[in-house]
Amino acid sequence: MWSQHGRLVAVKGLFRWLTKQRALPMNPAAELELPRVTAQRLPQPLTDAEIIDVLAHAEPTTPIGLRDRALLETGYSTGLRRMELIRLRLYDLDLARGVLVVREGKGQKDRVVPIGERAIAWVEKYLDEARPDFVVEPDEGTVFLTRRGRPFHPNHLSRLTRDYLVAAGIAKRGACHLLRHTMATGMLEHGADVRVIQEILGHARLTTTQLYTRVSIRLLKAVHTATHPAATLARPATPPAAVAATEPLEAPAASLLAAKETAPPPYTQRHEDRTESGA
Repeated sequence: MWSQHGRLVAVKGLFRWLTKQRALPMNPAAELELPRVTAQRLPQPLTDAEIIDVLAHAEPTTPIGLRDRALLETGYSTGLRRMELIRLRLYDLDLARGVLVVREGKGQKDRVVPIGERAIAWVEKYLDEARPDFVVEPDEGTVFLTRRGRPFHPNHLSRLTRDYLVAAGIAKRGACHLLRHTMATGMLEHGADVRVIQEILGHARLTTTQLYTRVSIRLLKAVHTATHPAATLARPATPPAAVAATEPLEAPAASLLAAKETAPPPYTQRHEDRTESGA
């Protein structure tokens, strides 16, 4: 869908062309001001504990639950777009090498994307134990099938993902793209080069991938603490009252970088088997 800015750009371009072709004596849109384009807002990524909780809600005790677990794990591991997940075919999977092929992704470009061992294990289990229950002949090779043996509709897949987020008590906006965004932000925070993330996500422009650097506050804080010269200065015996009243002094860089996040609890099966109309 075109934005207001995009429509007005097209209008201005049309009148400019008509004026050059002498079809109009003057350009009536010459003084037309375009609305300001606001910066694209990305959803707040899931924390490590939240993504673990979301994945754990897809309980693999039924074919549907196992399918959903494999689907969510794949989305989080690879960062695929919604339509790229839907269009995955069996011949696109090379699980032995730990990669999959995205054919004609956004921009009609193919790319090879790594998939982690954890996601591979769930996909293999789904293919062996659950997918045969969904297949309707002739089998066209779609990896993730609805209970009727068809590929997912985009809205259906978003709704399914959103249901698991809600079940985990997460109110952050987004669904399938939230998994993609969480994966990219997590890789950035763990030291991945932004150009590597660009290749995995399939972004045509590096500037698109660089949007993720704006939201990685935890990474910015760690780098700031580790590199700011104030961290090496001697501390006063008593902090200034104004500082002490608002926030504690920064911890030394070494202590922040050495700190480990508390490991989330192991997966537990906390809900009854999901039912899914038309899934």
